Amino acid sequence: MNPCQTILAIDAAWTPSQPSGLALVQQRGCDWHCIALAPSYQGFVELAAGITTDWTVRRIPGSEPKLPQLFDAAERLAGQPVDLVTLDMPVAKKPFSTRREADRVVSREFASRWCAAHSPTATRPGQLGARISDFLSATGYALATTATPSPGRQQFLEVYPHVALLSLLKRSRRVPYKVSKSTKYWPGEPLPERIRSLLREFGAIREALGQVFEGMTLVLPTPDNVKSLAELKRYEDVLDALVCAWVGVEYLAGRTVPLGDEDAAIWCPRDVVRTESALGG
Repeated sequence: MNPCQTILAIDAAWTPSQPSGLALVQQRGCDWHCIALAPSYQGFVELAAGITTDWTVRRIPGSEPKLPQLFDAAERLAGQPVDLVTLDMPVAKKPFSTRREADRVVSREFASRWCAAHSPTATRPGQLGARISDFLSATGYALATTATPSPGRQQFLEVYPHVALLSLLKRSRRVPYKVSKSTKYWPGEPLPERIRSLLREFGAIREALGQVFEGMTLVLPTPDNVKSLAELKRYEDVLDALVCAWVGVEYLAGRTVPLGDEDAAIWCPRDVVRTESALGG
């Protein structure tokens, strides 16, 4: 692995109406450092301008990513250009409007662990995803698929946090941490108890990531200070971005495998892939 590599990780919302979480991490010697975290594209750009994120605002708006500004902000924050981009969003070398081979392979491999892949459509992520992918390709980043010979600089890859968390937390099935699914995870539980349960999972994820990234400043709220589920979504998004960054670290270390084909692949930690068929064997 080359020294001092920088990873920009994006938990990308599939529509501009929803905010996206971002994490910027950098390798320094043998250690990885967390440089910046933001619960929106605009918040990330503002960090580079010296504007601190206010995590207590009532609503964090979504937006279309202004990618040149985003990458300029990342370079200013890191002191060098981004080497690797990790995305929680369907991308491919060819246009698509339905499930890809990558989605089918991941679903076959992980459905029994409650981690089947979500289905992309013509509108989600649709042109938004295509614009992000096209910008990265035009800027010199190559999409990593099953045809990629080895990890390297100037690449971008698709990741799936649900699968990654199986490895990171050593769980046997999907981690119940999605804010929008709290009533499904804990049916009949009152809101304060669901908030406590979500924050317990957030805390476990944060603790595991803190073993990987030095300087991580994310502070989770206490249950008594959270009045609504909406207040927790920003933390979920940033944790997802950090999980994407962790997959990037694993990718550069050669500990991930691509599930899919030469056009699109979802990169997963090697230790949670059980079947040879998923690996194309």
